[in-house]
Amino acid sequence: MEPTGDGYYQAVLEGVTTGTHYKFHLDGGDFPDPASRSQPLGVHGPSEVVESGFSWTDQSWAAPPLKDLILYELHVGTYTTEGTFDAIIKTLRRLKETGISAIQLMPVAEFPGARNWGYDGVYPYAPHSSYGGVTGLKRLVNAAHDHGLAVILDVVYNHLGPEGNYLGQYGPYFTEKYQTPWGSAVNFDGEDSRPVRRYFIENAVHWIRDYHFDGLRLDAVHAIFDSSTPHILEELAAAVHGVADELERPAYVIAESDLNDNRLVRFPADGGYGLDAQWNDDFHHSLHTLLTKETSGYYADFGGLDHLERAIAEGFVYAGQYSCYRGRCHGMSSADLAADRFIVFSQNHDQIGNRMLGTRLASMVSFESAKLAAGVVLLSPFIPLLFMGQEYAETAPFLYFVSHTDPELVRAVREGRKEEFAAFAWQGELPDPQAEESFLQSKLNPSLRNTGSHRAMLEFYRTLIGLRKSTGALAVLDKNSLELSRFDDSLSLAMRRWAQQDQALVVFGFSESEQTIQVALPPGTWSKTLDSADEEWMGPGSTAPEHLESNGAATLQLCGESFVVYRLKASG
Repeated sequence: MEPTGDGYYQAVLEGVTTGTHYKFHLDGGDFPDPASRSQPLGVHGPSEVVESGFSWTDQSWAAPPLKDLILYELHVGTYTTEGTFDAIIKTLRRLKETGISAIQLMPVAEFPGARNWGYDGVYPYAPHSSYGGVTGLKRLVNAAHDHGLAVILDVVYNHLGPEGNYLGQYGPYFTEKYQTPWGSAVNFDGEDSRPVRRYFIENAVHWIRDYHFDGLRLDAVHAIFDSSTPHILEELAAAVHGVADELERPAYVIAESDLNDNRLVRFPADGGYGLDAQWNDDFHHSLHTLLTKETSGYYADFGGLDHLERAIAEGFVYAGQYSCYRGRCHGMSSADLAADRFIVFSQNHDQIGNRMLGTRLASMVSFESAKLAAGVVLLSPFIPLLFMGQEYAETAPFLYFVSHTDPELVRAVREGRKEEFAAFAWQGELPDPQAEESFLQSKLNPSLRNTGSHRAMLEFYRTLIGLRKSTGALAVLDKNSLELSRFDDSLSLAMRRWAQQDQALVVFGFSESEQTIQVALPPGTWSKTLDSADEEWMGPGSTAPEHLESNGAATLQLCGESFVVYRLKASG
């Protein structure tokens, strides 16, 4: 191969066809292509030449505005019995009927073995072969667009997995200057970092251009270190938005971060990085602690109704005040950030899978509390995300699982999981991440959708999502058109939202017992639209009146662990 400058080499070979296997010969040996599009024999095997073309039928497709998305996070391997891209296609219609508007795939880059969460990927350009590879992934995206569903891909740019990671053989892709929870950081700002930045930016563009993804979710950007200008996140977001402009369709960049740093989603002109939105863990922790009363680990910073009030009103709860869990002040204010900059959830892969037993919220709290959680997320002024199976109260755990071949690495994973849970008071025996049983236990049982309380929960989610979309006051994401009233004695929170002439009142009750609440309201007749306590949803029966007559205030009785929605009847 001949040098072409900037550390790159190239050679042109005749007669290479689709299916050809190859490796690169370096001083240290023969290694797969770091930008391999296919690894059919696994992370240690040769790379494969693949056909780049595909018969796309989504030429007229454009993703909905970010503010209109209802996200659905899923893991390809456990979402269906088959665990493939093609198997997901068969479920798209029912997701659409539930009200979902975008699916978000956990990482699919080639990882070691046949089972993994995906965050151990080592070939960022290669869809995992056991899932269906290049063609299977393109079929899924194309079919999703045909069903009117956007597709977001979770990508990992803060590290590569430990097994099969040969990227460092090709250049200074990693640095000891910074450390991440997974080892050495990616070299985004050191010597010879320009080609490293290019490798990851081109990967992001690759998913949007070649696979027609509608956006990317960037894993743990707090573990991406860059002291140069522009920051790698700003440069990456600009590249994604640039190719989206060329394709004349939107593409979104969403961050996961625990920094509470508002710069992530501010425009570059305002000193930000220009990402479109970010996950809000503070919202989850505020809601979770109210429902479960857990106070160990990072939940020690939460637990009050005031935390949830602030999360709904502003976004971040911690905006510079002292964090007991961290032992320092934490966060920046998000009060002036637009509501559609935040993704909120009551469950996601981390918050379930990083529990010792992978326990879902529906298995931890009452049926009524699970409905209450749905109401808080879906009626908030933010972009909601559901985790696969949540909509029908799936009972299967989502455990952490791997299939490494190195015994020492397996030992390290087992020990690492034990250490991770040291700050929590969880009881039970840690399931073995390497055991196939941990993977099989995590597969969904979609037949539950048609039985008893699971069917009631599914219909409840459908109705709730429909109410969000059809009610002007709930569909418009605006923190400035929102008023909150907190009732600490009754553990209740009233939220009034409005848009033009439409007004909605939602009262959330976290007490286990029935409460009487007087809420300040604009004058008029407020009509009940939904009550989670109704027998229709297998509740104990509503105690809230059908109408509230307000002359400035109104009184209602609220069942324990429930919420009720009212709309103001327009005059005339």
